[in-house]
Amino acid sequence: MTLSPFRVHPAMQISNPRKLRILRAVCLLPILFFCLTGLALAEEEAAPEQILVIGGDHNYPPYEYLDQFGFPAGYNVELTKAIARVMGMEIKIRLDDWGRIRRALEKGEVDLLMGMAHTEERRSEVDFSSPHAKVHQSIWVRKGNLAIRSKADLVGKDVVVMKGSVMHDYMLEQEIVANLFLVTTLTDALTLLASGQHDCALVAKLPGEYLLSELNLNNIHPIARPLVAQNYGFAVKKGNLSLLARFNEGLSLLKKSGDYRKIREKWLGVLQPEGIPGAVIVRYGALVLGPLLLVLVLIFLWSRTLRKQVALRTGELELEIIERKRAADELQVRQKQLLHADKMSSLGILTSGVAHEINNPNGLIQLNLSQLSKSWPDAMAILEEHYRSHGDFKLGWFNYSRMREEIPQMLDEMLDSSHKIKRIVEDLKDFARRNDSGYNDSVDFAGLIKAALRLVDNQLRKSTNHFSVELAEGLPPFRGNGHRIEQVVVNLVLNASQALTSSQQAIRVRTGQLPEEGMVYLEVEDEGCGMESDQLDRITDPFFTTRRETGGTGLGLSVSDGIVKDHQGRLEFNSEPGQGMRVRLLLPIYQETDDE
Repeated sequence: MTLSPFRVHPAMQISNPRKLRILRAVCLLPILFFCLTGLALAEEEAAPEQILVIGGDHNYPPYEYLDQFGFPAGYNVELTKAIARVMGMEIKIRLDDWGRIRRALEKGEVDLLMGMAHTEERRSEVDFSSPHAKVHQSIWVRKGNLAIRSKADLVGKDVVVMKGSVMHDYMLEQEIVANLFLVTTLTDALTLLASGQHDCALVAKLPGEYLLSELNLNNIHPIARPLVAQNYGFAVKKGNLSLLARFNEGLSLLKKSGDYRKIREKWLGVLQPEGIPGAVIVRYGALVLGPLLLVLVLIFLWSRTLRKQVALRTGELELEIIERKRAADELQVRQKQLLHADKMSSLGILTSGVAHEINNPNGLIQLNLSQLSKSWPDAMAILEEHYRSHGDFKLGWFNYSRMREEIPQMLDEMLDSSHKIKRIVEDLKDFARRNDSGYNDSVDFAGLIKAALRLVDNQLRKSTNHFSVELAEGLPPFRGNGHRIEQVVVNLVLNASQALTSSQQAIRVRTGQLPEEGMVYLEVEDEGCGMESDQLDRITDPFFTTRRETGGTGLGLSVSDGIVKDHQGRLEFNSEPGQGMRVRLLLPIYQETDDE
């Protein structure tokens, strides 16, 4: 079959050459438009993308740091390069002092930070990516330092911290009252601490371990429990969400491909393992816990049949245990009381000997000082005449014009101190002297309290700067044994001083009487730590104490309560946690009976 040549229908033929040129031009316009558009797109695709400046710390291994040749290295650096590769971005990495890098981000000189700990306070300045690591911040101390174990122990200490770091922000946000010493790098912080300066340093655990090996420091270490664990990831200037989205997308692609895990294991390894996926935990948990749960249900159903029998026998045993425990507690109390009595007897013997040895030389001092005081006016008359005739002269190390005024004061002060020594020795002898008399003596309450306070004067001076005593006038005597009640007063005042947490907290002692009850009372009030109500109910129980770790036995108030009850009196306690405690000792007023 032959094809006939293509022929144009006569109606479609254009005989006018001008019209033919116009038609050809109209047909060429779309072709020209598409060619120009394609050329523009090709030029746009060929134009180079803007280079992103990525910032980081120059000394934060293994995350980001400058290696021995001055090139950027570390986990963050390799991860950032991998994201740039999969997202087709061109980047330039800039590592510098952390404070300068943060300011560069604020000024727009840096587009993104490779690693920044996530905190709520920083969210006002930057936007964070999905975290790609977890940073554990630690307290570093020198070996042998057991005084710093938590955040509370930082109060009042000398703390080294890198300026502008997350731990610098943390100390300011938590308002921890400590002496901060700011350095520019973590290396400076660890080196200062290792050299014996300051009390501790706040450095992330993993970078600290790397620097420890590099610096060959072997006398410092982090405490076992991290101070805080924080998410760690990319950060951009507030509002730059488009760039943040690209890095989040690149991080997601690396996780799916497995490259993220390889980079993480290479740099962080077993020191910072990645968490097990939740789906795996649920799957294996179901395989293990399913049969175990079935076994537990069967055991529970079987055990219900035994509960009634066990309950009956348990009730009987509990009663028997309570009785035995009561008997054992009473026996221990008696043994402790006997031991205490034996110690007091030994103390009395020892005190008598010591008092004798002290009183002999002290009596000689008092005698000589009295004689010197009487002799000084006669000697002073002769010295005055010499002073008027020859002028001032040396008397010892000082001029006579000064010593003639100070010597009488010095003699009086020495005589007063000697009398005080004698009074303290007598009080100590009275306190230690065993007194087996009954409870019918007429005892001067105010004098007893003064003697007891002299015995604990040194402890009170160490414990508080605010101690006050208010003794009511005309206080009647009480009926009882003065030596045993003095022991109770000493115990109450010592307990108050031991409850204080600061020397600025006060202790107040006051006395009074309740005529309607026929009682005199002593109140000891402190501003210490106080007690919970359930602890307050057990405060006089034998062996109950809140100071077991500092050597408390729990017998002081128990023995004191027994002594007061033997006097037909009582102890009243009033306290709230953090509000201190008020203890009131009430004793019957002495009244003569017909027999007396």
